Amino acid sequence: MLSSHQKRLCTALILLPVLALIIWQKGFWITSGLIIISLLGLFEFYNIFWQEKKYLILKSTGILLGIGIILIPIEIFRHFAPLVTLILFWLCALIFLTDFGLKEKYSFSDALILLASFYYLPLNLKIFQDLTSFEIILVLISAFASDTLAYYAGCLWGDKKIWPKVSPKKTWIGSLGGLIGCTAINILAGFFWGKKTIILYILLGVCLNLAAQLGDFFESALKRKYNIKDSGNILPGHGGILDRIDSLLFILPVYFGFKFLGLF
Repeated sequence: MLSSHQKRLCTALILLPVLALIIWQKGFWITSGLIIISLLGLFEFYNIFWQEKKYLILKSTGILLGIGIILIPIEIFRHFAPLVTLILFWLCALIFLTDFGLKEKYSFSDALILLASFYYLPLNLKIFQDLTSFEIILVLISAFASDTLAYYAGCLWGDKKIWPKVSPKKTWIGSLGGLIGCTAINILAGFFWGKKTIILYILLGVCLNLAAQLGDFFESALKRKYNIKDSGNILPGHGGILDRIDSLLFILPVYFGFKFLGLF
């Protein structure tokens, strides 16, 4: 029987070559990868809130719309992103209105959960389509370094907890380890491949790590609120897709913000 650590290592060894292929090929491959992650992630996200069979149509609608978001060509999405997000809100409002007038199966909160799922997963993941291969690698390694070094630093030296009610296992030492690791990765990237000052890469590393930790706490809070240990069990040693990419989903918009401001 493999230990949790061994399972995590085996999963990483399988996923890394797949990610390398996707990044190298881009185009069809990255779109296909994002569709799969979005589909699985949305399924797990909806299962946190909705367990009853009556939500099957709502789940299916959300997953299909999420895949549709990924399939919109990035060139078109750049020009019509605000319109797309407004249409998503209108659709969710229409679903609630129609259901309220006919069956009253869903609440307005259900419509808001559906809307939140689009921002949390497909709209977030779509940022990958607007990044270069170098940027994709930097974002992925920043998330990986934040999670992995926090995990091992916390296991080896962690004692004092940060926020036990939200995440019982996360320690200040683990948090510091993740911060140092993520910042170091960005400094190295800036030193060898970057075109900006090292100060900017230090700032980027710190901000990406803080975003990663926030994303981790957010998903932990959701699971604690709804009494769920893991979002799924598809990844041995990690749990579900959301358990693996929770920090990445908060890192992506922060990096895009740096890029939008012209800092990178």
